[in-house]
Amino acid sequence: MLREIEGSKAVAAAVAACRPDVVCAYPISPQTHIVEELSRLVKVGELDSEYVNVESEFAAQSVAIGASAVGARAYTATASQGLLFMAEAVYNASGLGLPIVMTVANRAIGAPINIWNDQSDTMSQRESGWLQLFAADNQEAADLHVQAFRIAEELSLPVMVCMDGFVLTHGVERVDVPEQEQVDAFLPPFQPVQSLDPKDPVTIGAMVGPEAFTEVRYLAHRKQQAALEVVDRVGREFAAAFGRQSGGLLHAYRTEGAETIVVALGSVTGTLKDAVDTLRDDGVPVGLVALTSFRPFPEAAMARALAGAGRVVSLERAFSLGRGGIVEEDLRRVLWNRAGEVALTTVAAGLGGRDITAASLVEVLRRADRGELAPLEFLDLDEATVAAHLAAVGPRTEGAAS
Repeated sequence: MLREIEGSKAVAAAVAACRPDVVCAYPISPQTHIVEELSRLVKVGELDSEYVNVESEFAAQSVAIGASAVGARAYTATASQGLLFMAEAVYNASGLGLPIVMTVANRAIGAPINIWNDQSDTMSQRESGWLQLFAADNQEAADLHVQAFRIAEELSLPVMVCMDGFVLTHGVERVDVPEQEQVDAFLPPFQPVQSLDPKDPVTIGAMVGPEAFTEVRYLAHRKQQAALEVVDRVGREFAAAFGRQSGGLLHAYRTEGAETIVVALGSVTGTLKDAVDTLRDDGVPVGLVALTSFRPFPEAAMARALAGAGRVVSLERAFSLGRGGIVEEDLRRVLWNRAGEVALTTVAAGLGGRDITAASLVEVLRRADRGELAPLEFLDLDEATVAAHLAAVGPRTEGAAS
């Protein structure tokens, strides 16, 4: 049913329709509205779930692990420093193969403190063994949660659904909220692969020594690779069942004949479509690939999408300090056999919630088309402020925070 609804409430409705047995939460902006709405649904009796209000993010993930380990469908949500605070448990969840679903409302990581959106938080956990799916808009954010439970439970792996904080979580737009009957038909009851039982006690998560740790990690690697087929198939089955394209591995937009293709994740892909349309009207051959599945990374699908491009721009809402792009490293692997043929550039944009305007995107993509971009660029960088800071602190502390 189409509703004018805040993104957080649309996600809460979708999660509730998935009938989680346990919801555990600790508030942190900008994810709080999601768990607040879930707590309200439990209180008024519209969601039959055990709602556990915990004392920290570490506890939230730990409760989710305990619940999932005994066979309960478990859900939690967090953001930014909250994700870092639960990092040890995040790795435990994936290592134990527990199909927890967690929303991350993407937010910058301090210091300096910043509560606004970028994707530094989830990028910091990209090697944690969780699947990471990025939503382009609130419709996809709601839909991805329905898919996430099914993917997680089929693979017995945890899934992180990433949605841009405030941009999506607090944005109000029309969303076709998945109906209970549709979700029930799409998402079967949870049948855990493993379940702790006091009547049949076993140990899980025990220490593994050098004699077997390499094999454990190799099997985890194989499992991530196997997830590609599942993410892709579940996305197609969702489209058939619900009548709209959401999820999957990636979405190509106007890449036919494109000499420059920009790759991006999350809500900026909507503005990028407008920029691509403007440039196409002006005869500039530009296209877009919106990446949904960042982990596992769809290397083969990305290679096909970029096959005709001579220039690739990785537009990222996070970057590796002192190095450059994070997604760029995956793209470099995709393009390794075309080295010398394809120019690869990272554009860091929207850090700490800075607006990414269509005008700025059009300008940077025009420069990309003219071959003017350096390997690493910062969109709308205030160079005068940077120069003044460097002049004040001197070369030995260049770049230090003031």
